[in-house]
Amino acid sequence: MKTTALSLFVSFLAVICLPSTSANALDAPTGEVILTVTGADLEHTNAGATAQFDLAMLEKLVGRTGTMETPWTKGNVTFSGPLLKAVLEAAGAEGKSLRVKALNDYAADVPMDDATKIDTILATRMDGETMSIRDKGPLFLIYPFDVDRSLYNEKYFSRSVWQIKEIEVIK
Repeated sequence: MKTTALSLFVSFLAVICLPSTSANALDAPTGEVILTVTGADLEHTNAGATAQFDLAMLEKLVGRTGTMETPWTKGNVTFSGPLLKAVLEAAGAEGKSLRVKALNDYAADVPMDDATKIDTILATRMDGETMSIRDKGPLFLIYPFDVDRSLYNEKYFSRSVWQIKEIEVIK
């Protein structure tokens, strides 16, 4: 009798502890796709082997707002959007670096540590407004210059891609 009860209990635990595929699923975008994440081993995809995001999906992720000066804007500007690490987590992306690609095919290689150890913003808004392509949108990789002034240098400026369309995760 004890063995049967124990077997049932273990079976019950196994069923409730199994990972759910729907918990890891990434919803399909319902609006215009503004970002595609690619890479060999994305865990959460929604368009073939890629993870695609519309504005609403990105703005639901954990984010940050920061008011700062940048070399590309005049005076203090407020940027907001999801943290880069939140976007990568939503896609189930792991790797050593990122190749951040712009609409004009400019690309910058960004170490994964810039996403995981620095609160970089994948800005969707500047001063509360969505950014048009003319105004560096739809997405702009912004380092937290407001929090860490040591980031305010050419090394990080060159990684601050605007008009982002794709992030490739490199193993």
